Amino acid sequence: MMKKVLLFNPRAGNPVHVIPNAVLAIAASIEGAVDYVIVDGNRERDPLSKILNYLNSGEFGFFASTVMPGPQLRQAIPITKLIRKKFPSLKIIWGGYFASNHHNTVIKSGYVDVVVNGPGDKSFPALIKALNNDDSLETIENLVFVREGKIIKTKKAALYEQDELPALPYDKLNTFYPMESFLGKTFLGSKTIAYHSSIGCPFTCSFCGVVPIFEARWKAKSPARIFNDIKYLKEKFGGNAFQFHDNNFFVSEKRAVEFANLISPEKMKWWAEGRIDTMDQFSNESMQAIADSGCTMIFFGAESGNNKLLTQMDKGGKQTGEKIKSFAARIKKFGIIPEYSFVLGLPAPTEEQVWQQIHDEVTFIKEIKSINPKTEIVIYIYTPVPTDGSDLLNESSQHGFSFPQTLDEWSEEKWLNFDLHREFLTPWLKPEMIRYIHDFETVIHAQYPSVSDYKLSILQRNAMKWISSIRYKSNFFSYPYELKALMKYWLRYRQPEIQGM
Repeated sequence: MMKKVLLFNPRAGNPVHVIPNAVLAIAASIEGAVDYVIVDGNRERDPLSKILNYLNSGEFGFFASTVMPGPQLRQAIPITKLIRKKFPSLKIIWGGYFASNHHNTVIKSGYVDVVVNGPGDKSFPALIKALNNDDSLETIENLVFVREGKIIKTKKAALYEQDELPALPYDKLNTFYPMESFLGKTFLGSKTIAYHSSIGCPFTCSFCGVVPIFEARWKAKSPARIFNDIKYLKEKFGGNAFQFHDNNFFVSEKRAVEFANLISPEKMKWWAEGRIDTMDQFSNESMQAIADSGCTMIFFGAESGNNKLLTQMDKGGKQTGEKIKSFAARIKKFGIIPEYSFVLGLPAPTEEQVWQQIHDEVTFIKEIKSINPKTEIVIYIYTPVPTDGSDLLNESSQHGFSFPQTLDEWSEEKWLNFDLHREFLTPWLKPEMIRYIHDFETVIHAQYPSVSDYKLSILQRNAMKWISSIRYKSNFFSYPYELKALMKYWLRYRQPEIQGM
């Protein structure tokens, strides 16, 4: 007899109202074959109690958790350790970006039996069946496990055709938690749907955690499949806006336009992520169709205005500093807000060169703002990702950087904050550099308050702009205590770098 599966989605922040698509995809893969329950850490004040109530019944043979870096890791580690201790015969499975990128560290911990290394839509049901029957795991793709003291990593599967995968079990999720609780309020709408329409990305940026998992591969759902899902969530649960959580939604111009034409009559605002050099090749007609469909904002990894640094990042494609500027001007004509992210603080041979990079990026960002003031600026400080063979990782290692070797180390506060880009353990970055970047970040957010902060009134926005104007114009960013206090205590300003939308 097949025992039940407990699927756990650890808390990703506070508060988070997002459909747990990763867990739902796994649920869909075993729907009708294996009984399962879902525990969502974002919907539970005490998820451990809920988990233990289930496991104490004796009906469960499997505990499976998706794990992203940062907050999810913070919750997943202690809960998994306790479950291993209290239920030693239970099979424990981890998946998700952290588990895939750091599979050796996870599997060596001793309290995770198997890592699903990449998509689990087909490997997970095969794994559950094999574990239940005590069969070999070596023929199942996308797995990492230990056999006779040796770590076994099975071959990577080809990316699955997305339209052939089963529909996500939204109605089943609704039996565990009201679906409306997953439709969060954003600047797009009061009930925003989170949706994955594709997996992977055809590029190999060496600072991106997606690259080691998907290896420059991309597969997408058809426009009709996406539209039907969004329409269902709108009509059944009241969704009135949506955001794509794809790593790169706009890979195909044809697909994007077909979807835009389908969704346009629904009058829903939406957000997605793309590449500047890809979308700059879209025709004006395509751009207008996308804008007319309700596309309000698009996130772009601008990363740097320095072409040499873009090469160092292995950005690929045809992205350059000049293209970043020209596209900011072009997209303004269609009324779509570009959200440009920049990565500051890359490794360099000397301290002076690191400083020069930082100052150059600040100048470039201000130039972007002069070209298109509505451009949203998201600033990240570079943190390495485990992309084997990348120049950035190699250079980071030469400077003395290394990742933790155990999950206990990863659970330390400094490493959890590292994954959130709020604490920096990169030896080439000095404290004064980090402070300078954060101070500039504070000033530019005050001078140009994010449109995604729907709580800010016009009066509050104008007050921030007025108080920060002298600092911004004169490039005096140091110690902006008055702005920090204003944002924290009066405005409770939300930071896109940390909280998204």
